[in-house]
Amino acid sequence: MREEQVILVDENDNKIGLMAKMEAHEKALLHRAFSVFIFNDNNELMLQQRALHKYHSPGLWTNTCCSHQRDGESNLEAGKRRLQEEMGFVTDLNESISFIYKAPFDNGLTEHEYDHIMIGHYNGKPLINKNEVADWKWMPLESVKSDLQSNPEHYTAWFRIIFDKFYESINVSK
Repeated sequence: MREEQVILVDENDNKIGLMAKMEAHEKALLHRAFSVFIFNDNNELMLQQRALHKYHSPGLWTNTCCSHQRDGESNLEAGKRRLQEEMGFVTDLNESISFIYKAPFDNGLTEHEYDHIMIGHYNGKPLINKNEVADWKWMPLESVKSDLQSNPEHYTAWFRIIFDKFYESINVSK
């Protein structure tokens, strides 16, 4: 099986090529990614705990799902695909904001991503893929914000950045 490829982009999100995912992370090259945030009627965010065998950030809590777009796939198509693959459901998504971040990890890999944020709504219980997700929970947005301040080490780097810099853009209750 061929390794998954990521879309290399410039600082304006223009495609400049394709590269194997691990190679892009080893070389810290900017590539396209997305993060999905699912809320319920109580304005609670569905969090996932990353599977314990993930190559980076294993066991950490993060947004509902995230991954990389495939070549020719829109942000919304990618978000829905990955939501189904990781959390076992699909719902309508809306694009919010996008930003660039760079986060080196202890294993020598670096996430350098042009991250597209998508927001959706769902009230059901996910059917998680145990190969991708260790656990999940609903959490009020203010509780997430408070816990991030008290226990930042429990969360992924990109999730901490999103909450630190873009909280207003994901707060659907305002």
